[in-house]
Amino acid sequence: MRQLSCLVISTALSFPLMAHEPGSINSAKDPVDAAFDLVHTHIYRDADKIVFQQVVSGTAGVTTPKASGKFAGADVYSYVWPTSLGSETVGFEPTSGILALALTSHPDFDDTPQLDENKDGKKDNDGGLWHSHWVVLTKEASCGPSGLKVRDIPKDVKPKMPATWPGVPLYIDSPGYGLNVSKDTVGIEVPLAAIGFPETFNYDGVTAGLTVNADLHDPLLCVSSVWDVASGDLSLPATWKANE
Repeated sequence: MRQLSCLVISTALSFPLMAHEPGSINSAKDPVDAAFDLVHTHIYRDADKIVFQQVVSGTAGVTTPKASGKFAGADVYSYVWPTSLGSETVGFEPTSGILALALTSHPDFDDTPQLDENKDGKKDNDGGLWHSHWVVLTKEASCGPSGLKVRDIPKDVKPKMPATWPGVPLYIDSPGYGLNVSKDTVGIEVPLAAIGFPETFNYDGVTAGLTVNADLHDPLLCVSSVWDVASGDLSLPATWKANE
C-alpha cells in the first residue's frame, strides 16, 4: 500500500500526464519489480538538511540497468521526487519545467565529472553507482506513454545552469548529495541552504526508467517507463513544511 506523507486535499500544481489509477501503471504481463514498488514516500527535516526518502516492497537499489557498452540507447533506472519548487531554486533558468530530485543508475555513461564515487582515482567510470541529480522535466509527446523528457538544451543556446551542471545538453545537475540505499529504503540528503530554505513545497514519488535517444538528438533523454507513482496520478499531493 503506497503512502505519501503530509497529504493535502488539493494543490495548485497538477501533473495529469500519467492518468493511471494506483496499481495499474504496469500491465499484468509486466509487473513492477519489487525494488521499484513504492510503499512510502516521505520528505522530512534532519537538522540543516531535508531527506528525500522512498520505501519499496523489495530490496531498494538492487536492480540496475544492464550495460550495453554504448551511450546511444543506454538505460537509466531512477527513484524520483517531482516537486513544486521552481527550477531557479537550484540554479536553472526560471520556469523551465518541473524540478525533480532523482537517484539514478546508468552503467553506460558517467555524468558526475566532478566526483569519484568509487574512489578509484577516476571520475568517468561511476555511472552505475547510485547517485543524485536535479533534473527539469517537460512534456514531450514523442517520448511515448509517459509524455515526459528531461529538458534539452538546443545547440548554441546557453541557459543558466547550476555550478555542478555536468556539461551535457540537458537540464540536469550533479550535486553529489549524501545518499542512502539500504534494505527497503533509498534516501538523498539535501542541504536546506542548497534549495534556499523554502517554507513549503509539494511533492510526489515516482520510480521510472529513462532511455537515451538512439539517434542522440532532441529528445535526448525520455522517460521511457513509469513503474510506480506514489499518488497514482502525479498530482504532487504531499506537502513539506519547514515548521513541521
